[in-house]
Amino acid sequence: MKIIPAIDIQNGNCVRLKQGDFSQETIFHDNPVDMAKKWAEEGAERLHLVDLDGARLGSPVNIKIVSDICKSIPNIPIQIGGGIRDIETAERYLETGASFIIIGTKAVEDPNFIKELCNKFPGKIIVGVDAKNGEVATDGWKSISNRNVVELSKEFEGYGVTEIVYTDIEKDGMMKGLNINATLNLAKNVNIPIIASGGVSCIEDINQISAHINSGISGIIIGRALYEKKISIEEAKKIFSKLDL
Repeated sequence: MKIIPAIDIQNGNCVRLKQGDFSQETIFHDNPVDMAKKWAEEGAERLHLVDLDGARLGSPVNIKIVSDICKSIPNIPIQIGGGIRDIETAERYLETGASFIIIGTKAVEDPNFIKELCNKFPGKIIVGVDAKNGEVATDGWKSISNRNVVELSKEFEGYGVTEIVYTDIEKDGMMKGLNINATLNLAKNVNIPIIASGGVSCIEDINQISAHINSGISGIIIGRALYEKKISIEEAKKIFSKLDL
């Protein structure tokens, strides 16, 4: 199970939001590249980047920063999402050095787009499923669709999707723990590895999810808890390394 630090980029800064609310921003660093280097040095196995400006506007804004991050830590896989709504944008990100592209809103609006991307970029496509009360959110979490999380996710089986990032919006940035039950439910019902996201607050959250290491959960994204030093990458990795023996 991979430990994946989150770097959310807004207005050129490394920030964290609460429940996806753009008005509830905490700036943790003014240089996302430096943060990426820090997490890499501390043992990150992958980085989760989100172009928040792009997610809100529907088109990429921070490609230059993402490119600089990829160049600064070439040996660490990067997954990037936020405002990727066409093949050209996905290709640009991959050309900058990103290892994986995360598609959220467009995946809900046009599942065939995911099939097309998987055919063109095999092994590179991750679907981001963000939910509130079991329903999928889109457009930078501004809109709630009528789509059920499990039903939507099952549509992507057989497409070649590498993983699904599942985020519980009500937990995200709130430091109140993962929605483990919802994450496990998705992992058990969908034949695609799930990356858990949203709400990790302390080492106990890692202990809880480690009890389900063979359940189809392939990684866990950690944001605010890392920035506020409530948890370290090293101690989280130690828990999983013991289980992998």
